[in-house]
Amino acid sequence: MESTDKRLKLPTNFTHRIRIAALLPADSPRLNGVDESHVRRLADAYASLPPILVHRPTMRVIDGSHRVAAAALVGQDSVEAHYFDGPEEDLFLRSVSANTAHGLPLTVGDRKAAAARILRSHTDLSDRTVAAYTGLDAKTVATVRRSSTEDARRSNTRIGSDGKAHPLDRTTERLHAARLMASRPDLPLRAIVKETGLSLGTAHDVRQRLRRGESPVPDQRRGTAPVPARATATAPPGNGRPTPPSGKAPGGPVRPAVRQPTAGSTGSSGRTRTSLETLRNLAGDPSLRHSETGRHFLRWLHTHFLVDDSWRQQLDAVPPHCTATVAELALQCAQTWRRFAEDLSSRRLTDIAPAPTARPASESRH
Repeated sequence: MESTDKRLKLPTNFTHRIRIAALLPADSPRLNGVDESHVRRLADAYASLPPILVHRPTMRVIDGSHRVAAAALVGQDSVEAHYFDGPEEDLFLRSVSANTAHGLPLTVGDRKAAAARILRSHTDLSDRTVAAYTGLDAKTVATVRRSSTEDARRSNTRIGSDGKAHPLDRTTERLHAARLMASRPDLPLRAIVKETGLSLGTAHDVRQRLRRGESPVPDQRRGTAPVPARATATAPPGNGRPTPPSGKAPGGPVRPAVRQPTAGSTGSSGRTRTSLETLRNLAGDPSLRHSETGRHFLRWLHTHFLVDDSWRQQLDAVPPHCTATVAELALQCAQTWRRFAEDLSSRRLTDIAPAPTARPASESRH
């Protein structure tokens, strides 16, 4: 005999009749609580109201506080309800989402307060995901996140609406992709995606930036944490060899003069801004952009370009027993760049040296 178990399954829209006295009040996102005038309007149309939403383990109302009040107002002692069996920490998310989708609209103040609370309890949610829950735009959620002082735990990932974790900072992956593109120009984007973990769109953006002679990392994604002016006069921790303030490299000749930060910019962030502006100006030079060798040089320069914020992000990745080795490698690279700068300076002096002038004929006769 065929089993009839399938007939015992409840439909997804099945409702339960629940006594009002058994319900706990909702954890509502409404700052002003229940609106009595809205309750009276619902009471007039009570027969057509949809079921409320209740958390089964706690019997707390998730969505439908006004409908419960309207039922009580018309003399009902029970209401129709759907059950939610999810975790208790997700109740407020469901409540905000439901109140945003229908019923009495939440005020902007309600939505911002709800966003701030969600960001405190679910710090890894992306701005777009929180915006979808609250009915705000992502930029407003980002502003709420920045102004929140209680978000002590910060991470480099955000949970998107697809439920996947997405890193906030893709600087390392972008630079890796740029190096691959420079060394292997014919490598397909999908191979770069597989190697770096970037999305196809981000890998395409890196390639387009390199073709335009721009940095593979957008300026707005670079770290902007201020660095004490004193810290910029020393090499990364672990090498034990501070860079002399006179500009002399250990055991080497005086380096060519380095352009100072522009007026109004101080510390490492000022030098970074100046360097980036210089790089952008260089990338716009027609003599470089309009020749194959020039474009190749720009791509090479972008993949080897390093700013203060970039190397500072890598400090924590170096284990203590490797600091001396990595520091020595960094100094060797610095020496190589110094020799490159000296050669360029020598070429410039040679190129601009004035040609000998001819002596006047009157002098030649004496």
